[in-house]
Amino acid sequence: MRAAVLGRPVGHSLSPLLHRAAYAALGLDDWTYDALDIGAEDLPVLLAGLGEEWRGFSVTMPCKQAAVEAAQAVEPLPRLLGAANTLIRTDTGWRAENTDVTGVGMALQLAGVERVGHAAVIGAGGTAAAAVVALSSLGAQHIDIVVRNTARADDVRRVLGVLDVSCSVTSLAEADLEAPLVVSTVPIFAQPDVLGLDWRAEHTVLDVLYAPWPTPLAQRITMAGGTVVGGLEVLFWQATVQVELMTGRPAPIAAMRSALDAAVGAA
Repeated sequence: MRAAVLGRPVGHSLSPLLHRAAYAALGLDDWTYDALDIGAEDLPVLLAGLGEEWRGFSVTMPCKQAAVEAAQAVEPLPRLLGAANTLIRTDTGWRAENTDVTGVGMALQLAGVERVGHAAVIGAGGTAAAAVVALSSLGAQHIDIVVRNTARADDVRRVLGVLDVSCSVTSLAEADLEAPLVVSTVPIFAQPDVLGLDWRAEHTVLDVLYAPWPTPLAQRITMAGGTVVGGLEVLFWQATVQVELMTGRPAPIAAMRSALDAAVGAA
């Protein structure tokens, strides 16, 4: 059986490490997990040409929206988000799933965030949409969406409307980050744009990135005296759900955590 992470770039991904550790712990010696560097336009052709040995994919940018469009079946969560981070082989084709919401929610809860009232999300892509769902599940009543171009926030605003969570949309140039909890979903090349925001000691910030670490944003928050939660926790918990979806077996959490800790410690 075969599985892989796909996207562009994927050379930095720790998904192979986590999934391979899971397969070893589960005794799935005939399972392999690779990294495939492909763009969104390549995804439909790739899926159409695969044999039955392919059981699932972890999907990263820029392929999350394309995964929804290419799947034969789409679960309610990725349909709401318009983005899937997981594809599962079924008897009738590929099924789109989204485990990012679980990853964000678990990362926040393990950092001590049990309830959310007012939060902010920086960015407006598929990961931002997953973040607002996770925040809603923790009780968020209002979420500030901070973006470079406010016109790009329509999808996240739509998701929040379905969730019945109020929101404001603010440009980076005008944002003041009043919310004590912030989730940053911006890619590494865009982080210089957010460093100049008014970061304060009372901020708790989840930066969904994990490589390279610490990110410029993580360093800026630390300098301001705030609390930083890294994207490794998001990666880890969303991967545990992916393992269960792909293999049909409970994820060996301890083995996966040990492999991740060893890799990070050696870096």
